[in-house]
Amino acid sequence: MEKTRILHVVTKMDAAGIETLLMNFYRNINRDKIQFDFLTHRSEKGFYDKEIMDLGGKIYSIPPINPLKHMNYLNALEVFFNQHKEYRVIQSHINTYSMYPLRSAMRSGIPVRIAHSHIANVPLDLKTPFRIYTRSKLKMYSTHNFACSEMAGKWLYGTSAITMKNFKVINNSINSFDYKYNEEIGIRVKKELGLVDKFVIGHIGRFNKQKNHEFLIDIFSKVHSKKNNAVLLLVGDGELRIKIEKKAIELGLQDNIIFLGVRSDISELLQAMDVFVFPSVFEGLGMVLIEAQAAGLHSIVADTIPKEAFITNLIEKLSLNSPAEIWADKVLNYSYGYEKQDTYEKIKVSGYDIRETTKWLEEFYLKN
Repeated sequence: MEKTRILHVVTKMDAAGIETLLMNFYRNINRDKIQFDFLTHRSEKGFYDKEIMDLGGKIYSIPPINPLKHMNYLNALEVFFNQHKEYRVIQSHINTYSMYPLRSAMRSGIPVRIAHSHIANVPLDLKTPFRIYTRSKLKMYSTHNFACSEMAGKWLYGTSAITMKNFKVINNSINSFDYKYNEEIGIRVKKELGLVDKFVIGHIGRFNKQKNHEFLIDIFSKVHSKKNNAVLLLVGDGELRIKIEKKAIELGLQDNIIFLGVRSDISELLQAMDVFVFPSVFEGLGMVLIEAQAAGLHSIVADTIPKEAFITNLIEKLSLNSPAEIWADKVLNYSYGYEKQDTYEKIKVSGYDIRETTKWLEEFYLKN
């Protein structure tokens, strides 16, 4: 039996939220029947490239979207789809810009064209007119509209669209057993990182404006002024990392902030954290919050986070308009220790366990 090949359109297969979610699906789906391939917008290698190919997937690349070279991009899409007639299903994860690959896919005869929204309420910037245009055209070319939350769906497709039969919320699911609270792992990781007897504040996310690292550093500065054994653990990489590293030095916090870069052991690192802080300017869901809750970890988050992320009672939200001092005081509430919960069953029954979500996706791919 020939496999059904699914083409996922992404920016680059790095270790970020969307890409990690896709890999979770890829690892758990029935690969005797379904094969994932990826169309990227970067020529350099991504974090997951080797694993993708080891699992039998193919990775193709085209130039990034550039308003100054718009026709070059459109031509690259046309050439790709003219050369690759093996796909019956395409799933695009580049938000409003999904309009372009889905349009080319429609013209080449691909019958199942999925737009998948992963963000919501993006602030206004120079790209806003471009987003407005592509968003207005997107539903002309998609046959199915997926989103990680209702908020993300409303943002990309419109309020009325989420009531349509072709709309579906796809939970940002995880292998919940891997994240299950384990005190022994937490102790071991703290020792390995030299964090024994430290109050460990954690954050996982790409260094970009969305994740709001500058405000996070301000919060930590206030925390550290009141509790000098506090340490901030930052996991991830990105274009703003150097700027944030400079800010840490300027505030004299370079010995108290640990930049771990991209890591593959997220489930273990979460066990070593005492509290998680997530002041994102916007999120479609915030997959790492599902992981943090699965690890029994308390989180202080921005009120921009969609309601679907609040699975347990471990999340406390604050306004981004609140000063760093207020955030710091909330973080310090957890500096005296607390008994972490085993939330494994709660995560499973909430619909965020990878096995159930993958089962639905598998049936969808095969029947459409």
